[in-house]
Amino acid sequence: MSAVFNFTFVPWFRSVAPYIHKFRHQTFVVGITGEAIAAGKLQGIVQDLALIQAMGIKLVLVHGFRPQVNEQLRAKGHEPQYSHGIRVTDEVALDCAQEAAGQLRYEIEAAFSQGLPNTPMADARVRVISGNFLTARPVGIVDGVNFKHSGLVRKVDVEGIRRTLDSEALVLISPFGFSPTGEAFNLAMEEVATRVATELRADKLIFLTEVPGIRVNPDEPESDDNPIDTELPLAAARQLLAQLPPPHLPTDVGFYLQHCVRACEHGVERSHILPFAVDGALLLEIYVHDGIGTMVIDEKLEELREATIDDVGGIIQLIEPFEKDGTLVKRDRTEIERDITSYTVIEHDGVIFGCAAFYPFPEAGTAEMAAVTVSPMSQGTGDGEKLLKRIEQRARAMGLKSLFVLTTRTMHWFIKRGFQPVDPSWLPEARKAKYNWDRKSQVLVKFL
Repeated sequence: MSAVFNFTFVPWFRSVAPYIHKFRHQTFVVGITGEAIAAGKLQGIVQDLALIQAMGIKLVLVHGFRPQVNEQLRAKGHEPQYSHGIRVTDEVALDCAQEAAGQLRYEIEAAFSQGLPNTPMADARVRVISGNFLTARPVGIVDGVNFKHSGLVRKVDVEGIRRTLDSEALVLISPFGFSPTGEAFNLAMEEVATRVATELRADKLIFLTEVPGIRVNPDEPESDDNPIDTELPLAAARQLLAQLPPPHLPTDVGFYLQHCVRACEHGVERSHILPFAVDGALLLEIYVHDGIGTMVIDEKLEELREATIDDVGGIIQLIEPFEKDGTLVKRDRTEIERDITSYTVIEHDGVIFGCAAFYPFPEAGTAEMAAVTVSPMSQGTGDGEKLLKRIEQRARAMGLKSLFVLTTRTMHWFIKRGFQPVDPSWLPEARKAKYNWDRKSQVLVKFL
């Protein structure tokens, strides 16, 4: 058993190392729903957060308390009231919220204080610091509904949070804010986490939620043919939100997605929706290549998009050197113009730095990824992986089961990303007829 463990642990731990190096000294804001705590997931989440912090990540933790407040309200004979997806906080609800916040803060601080031998928290020594980092204002009256003590974030004490993070402490924020006159306001965890992340210019905003993420086809039920969309470009996320009805419940598709989009629009490069029901969801999302939930990614710095006829010249200029050295098969301008809608490109400041073509074979349930090219000036920056992700998304959107490539020089790059060699006889009949047996290209397949 020890030998098997060593055989699997060593390569796995080495594969995690690049992510440890990459995220060290970055700032993550993590929003945990009250439902996660009510479901008994706090201990595991705290252990993972302590481990993440030990690997050099600066953490701000924002907790929710929706079910805890509702439970206390019902115990006092009051039904929770909501409108526009926001709690209506009267005097009784405000008292319940304050009690719930105090209790949850105590539980979270106690969980981080554990250090029993032979547990993940042994020698962790996580310092948790909370405070009045938020200034709030009332929601007011909306469409005739008086939200009373429900509030919105007016200001975030960015300097105070940064000083605390620089002292190597974890910042804990409850969804409460105070006005300059000392009035308390009940805030939404999602809004607090989003505002804190954007004001801090955090590297990631992560929501641990009741939902597993956003499915490839959000309006269809869970199935093997409708998996979680692990990477959603900001433009696609905006488009999806515009098609959805206004979200009011946490289980609505757009409920957490709207906050992820807002964060990305205001400087947070990546925001995530993760299921708290999966043990180790934070670790799986941060340190495993494919992740587990949905990541909304801002691509303002580099535009990843489908090609247009205006891109033909840029694509030819990009692939021409690779055609000359035999890495790519020669394609003439007419062929590229004819197939231009099959191409995906990465553009930096008006210059195309990467491209890939997508040729589906629906009758065989597969598609070819061809003409995969990244400029030597941007190789090693992840552009190739972004192109692969987008082509995978296009294949999944068509309900295809696999993606294949033909290559003579870059086998190892594809194998590292989940492709496996197969015999050319595996190819769909239409593609097999065009296979160049003299070139002897290796056929690699990735099952989606």
